[in-house]
Amino acid sequence: MKTDDLIAIDVHTHLEVSCWNPFDSYGEEYDRAADKYFRSTRRPTMAEALAYYRAQKVGFVMFCVDAEAQIGRRRIPNEEIAEAARDNPDIMIAFGSVDPHKGKMGAREVRRLIEEHGVKGFKFHPTVQGFEPYDRMAWPLYEVIAEYKLPAIFHSGHSGIGSGMRCGGGLRLQNSNPMLLEDVAIDFPDMQIVIAHPSWPWQDEAISLAMHKPNIWIDLSGWSPKYFPPQLVQYANTLLKDRVLFGSDFPLITPERWMKDFEEAGFRDEVKPLILKDNAMRLLRLGKYADTAPAA
Repeated sequence: MKTDDLIAIDVHTHLEVSCWNPFDSYGEEYDRAADKYFRSTRRPTMAEALAYYRAQKVGFVMFCVDAEAQIGRRRIPNEEIAEAARDNPDIMIAFGSVDPHKGKMGAREVRRLIEEHGVKGFKFHPTVQGFEPYDRMAWPLYEVIAEYKLPAIFHSGHSGIGSGMRCGGGLRLQNSNPMLLEDVAIDFPDMQIVIAHPSWPWQDEAISLAMHKPNIWIDLSGWSPKYFPPQLVQYANTLLKDRVLFGSDFPLITPERWMKDFEEAGFRDEVKPLILKDNAMRLLRLGKYADTAPAA
């Protein structure tokens, strides 16, 4: 990634439309509920996302969410995202997503994605994937990620997916309580864990974990900064300034809107460059941090 040419690095973006797979209508009721919740139907293609981020001069990390076991919908291929990152290394980094229910076979895929496709990290969504992060079922996947000292992003807090559906679509919000990551952080100290989003209704739990465990980070995706809880801004400005990351949750929120609101959300001028780019460079070992440990 050509970090000198970028104004920021967005560590949390989704690909929602596959140009490789045929359209899979199974589970479409989740999409309709999400459209209503987020008041958005934006689902750009990979080419559209690349063009947008290049025009904004913002680097980005992109992934899908493999929730085949719980939702039953065919996932977007990890290889589709990895190929785009390989072809656009100046602007894009690929993360993978493998359903933890796939166990050892999933761990084999994690290793293949790293070794053969250059994937630089992984995304988990405990609510949508239907697992508790400390469930030993996921240990084989974590073991491979930790072996390569790569980061893993975990959704935390409330989820718009399933909101308003009968029984919330059967999805459990409790799976995304950030405290469920504590055992993972203890058993896998070489895996950098990113708690995604302001973790409402567990914001204080997320801050406490990040304060206590140096391999835990927080990304600020999924909310406009003008709605951030005051304690999140307080700790991002002070004790956690080196482990807080810019993320948008594109396409639900654009980095353009996020950064505009960020300027007015009470973040200190000396902290803004850390959140927008420098912390992500350390986490992802980019540029001047290429040969350092992520938490150094």
